[in-house]
Amino acid sequence: MYKIKKLKNGLQLILSPLKQTQAVTVLVLLPVGSRYETKNINGVSHFIEHLLFKGTKKRPTSLEISKALDSVGAEYNAFTAKDHTGYYIKTAAKKIELAFDVLSDMIFNSVFDPVEINKERGVIIEEINMYEDNPLMYLGDVLEGAVFASSTLGWNIAGPRQVIKDISRQNILAYKDKFYQPQNMILAVAGNFNYSQVIKLAAKYFNHQNQPLKPVKFKKFKTNQTKPRLKLIYKKTEQVQLGLGFPAYSLADPKIFVLSLLAVILGGNMSSRLFTVVREKHGLAYFIKAAIDAYQDTGSLIIQAGLDKARLNQAISLILSELKRVREFGVFAAELKSAKDFLQGKLILDMEDSENIADWFGKQQLLSGKIYTPEQKLKKVMAVSAGQIKKVAAEIIQQRHLNLALIGPFKDQKTFAKLLKF
Repeated sequence: MYKIKKLKNGLQLILSPLKQTQAVTVLVLLPVGSRYETKNINGVSHFIEHLLFKGTKKRPTSLEISKALDSVGAEYNAFTAKDHTGYYIKTAAKKIELAFDVLSDMIFNSVFDPVEINKERGVIIEEINMYEDNPLMYLGDVLEGAVFASSTLGWNIAGPRQVIKDISRQNILAYKDKFYQPQNMILAVAGNFNYSQVIKLAAKYFNHQNQPLKPVKFKKFKTNQTKPRLKLIYKKTEQVQLGLGFPAYSLADPKIFVLSLLAVILGGNMSSRLFTVVREKHGLAYFIKAAIDAYQDTGSLIIQAGLDKARLNQAISLILSELKRVREFGVFAAELKSAKDFLQGKLILDMEDSENIADWFGKQQLLSGKIYTPEQKLKKVMAVSAGQIKKVAAEIIQQRHLNLALIGPFKDQKTFAKLLKF
């Protein structure tokens, strides 16, 4: 179960107890990410995430922040996505006030020291280098750049190197002030806690007032794709990283439950269709998987694989053949039941961790304003029929919406372009 309480300044507090643990997670979520940016500041959301760990008025250095949390064995981190940013601390339940204190201090009182900003430029550029040097990590950016080619959703979260080098402290602060307002925040608390104590802590540490700024909205995505796209990144590698992607459903679309099951059947585990055919039968890949990404207005179905470069054409043909088969013939009752049981088991395991629970409730409220409890989601998943799977497969798996991203030792696109048919 969960409870939602809104503070006077508009901040939404989501409380979800888990009594069979001695831990608690405090998570702050904000609706800010790369899709809200403009080209001249692309990467600023991620830059701010880094800078909030670099010192506050109360804790002037990053070392003082880390010492405060390390002294109680806390786990802490942050993340930036296309459409949201999060900061969390997971700690022993009796240290919950420290989590509130440090998170609020970072969010409201970070000093943005010019020296630290300049240091962090180099850190972020090295992070970009790390991703681009690792095809397995970089492929997702390349694929989303193709699927969402006409949208800021296709931009890299870390931004271009030149923007990171040039962006001014003034622009960073202006962007931060625009979004980091209490009325934009979700404060999700999950684990072993006392309700009245948490409400008091929220009022004590997150009672800051909003600045009078206009809400910022993103431009909704609508695909204009009419034929397959191919994005080829040359890199001298022994293994080719492949990504196939199709535009799909938003978070709030009821068909997202159907699509999640289709993704499991295609490549969600080691007994899935693509894993069985591409790896087990033909030995063409070390890994292959299918998954979905969902945003407020759109989403994607993606397939990713690390493949034998000598037999890449064969692998692409096999993957497309499986996609065509599920589009035309649907799925078997037995594999649909297995997929439902798989998702049920995963959900049970996920809900045993306070960090996952805070994330579960917080993100739904932030991005869709509608919360499904685990039980409600499971009920939706269990109600999906084989007919619905076939209908969704026909809607999503379309040749004109196919996107292929490849990172490997290839320069000629024509060979692969000819394969993009089913």
